[in-house]
Amino acid sequence: MAAVLGSALAYQALGSYLDARRLPPIGRLVATGAGGLHLYELGAGGPAVVLESGIAATCISWALVQPEVAKFTRVASYDRAGLGWSRQCTTPRTVEQMVSELAALLSKAQLPPPYVLVGHSFGGLLIRAYAHLHPDQVAGLVFVDPVSLSHWAECDPNELRRLEAGARLSRRGALLARFGIVRAALAFLAAGGRRLPGLVARASARRATDFISNIVGQVQELPPAYWPMIRAHWSNPKCFRAMAAYLQCLPASARAALEMPPPAAISFIILSAGSATQAELQERDAWVAQNQRGRHVMVEGTGHWPLELQP
Repeated sequence: MAAVLGSALAYQALGSYLDARRLPPIGRLVATGAGGLHLYELGAGGPAVVLESGIAATCISWALVQPEVAKFTRVASYDRAGLGWSRQCTTPRTVEQMVSELAALLSKAQLPPPYVLVGHSFGGLLIRAYAHLHPDQVAGLVFVDPVSLSHWAECDPNELRRLEAGARLSRRGALLARFGIVRAALAFLAAGGRRLPGLVARASARRATDFISNIVGQVQELPPAYWPMIRAHWSNPKCFRAMAAYLQCLPASARAALEMPPPAAISFIILSAGSATQAELQERDAWVAQNQRGRHVMVEGTGHWPLELQP
């Protein structure tokens, strides 16, 4: 048994070493209070556009959008603490903390305000809070199928159990990643194999196969050059630990963001996916009704993830 565990740890260590050599950050690491956040910039001009990703996504999720925006202005995406190329998450995930980390990143990277903040899903929650806490730094907001604040702020016990199950799966994923099992499963699944990912599912949780398949599915929506990067990120235990922290903070974050409406002077637009629920659409209409400078647009034929990918 000791020999097996030793081999597994060696496999993971070698894979991590090769990942670091072959797949260096596409941007730069900026020293912040979060220990170091990865920032990726393109283009020139202003106001600068800042892209905020979904709850467990990285700057790579904007791979198709960012180059298009860079044609007319400076645009930056980044990895929140613990995700992608950023350092591991070491502080509690509160809205105020996450907004503070982004503000520190932009300041230390010498990216001057005002910003047009673009937030997808959970990122919509964060840009709303950023505009409320730093209104002088924000020129406008774009919400891309934002997470429902009212739903998660007062979610029922079933939803809370679902979140906790996701956090447990993430922590279990961190353990499996430490021994190279996630790395092997993603490699096999990406190559068309099914047996090993199935064994991982039974070893971790019933939904593990769907989770791993979802990762690979999202990878395959992007240009092939990015596929090894995302697989490398999800082979790193820190990304699973960070995802557990972000999932667990969602209800408290939604409650906090509900009390942080965008200032009336800031224009915003909400882009809703064609798959958005009636409750989500009504909540977004209410945001517009509370602010005369807001607009709500439905993007027909899109889902929650593909909407983020469209240039």
